[in-house]
Amino acid sequence: MNKQADNLSIGAFAETAGVNVETIRFYQRKGLLPQPDRPYGSIRRYGEVDVARVRFVKSAQSLGFSLDEVASLLALDDGTHCDEARQVAEEKLADVRSKLADLHRIESVLATLVDDCCASHGTVSCPLISALQEQRQ
Repeated sequence: MNKQADNLSIGAFAETAGVNVETIRFYQRKGLLPQPDRPYGSIRRYGEVDVARVRFVKSAQSLGFSLDEVASLLALDDGTHCDEARQVAEEKLADVRSKLADLHRIESVLATLVDDCCASHGTVSCPLISALQEQRQ
């Protein structure tokens, strides 16, 4: 980035990072993004490092990391904690695989219930609703 990119207002910073101003303020409150000093009589300025940090947060979120997990990853970003970062990612991967297994189970049950609905024309009780009522009891 050029020198102008290291002198961004919060609005320009948010636009460059692809988020809105409230997201910047939220990340600051959560401790994910430092709040720069405000020179006397002036406004806070943001730079390339800040833009990269917000993009990192958004990228990690897109992989399913919570903001607390993102904060943990950011705390490990000094080049000496690769093993710990890998462990966080392995835990996330295990969580994703568990959720996928749950989704496959749900898909299978729903597919069976939909098939049952299609096969039971003329019956008084809907097989799908009956099956769900039985599971509640």
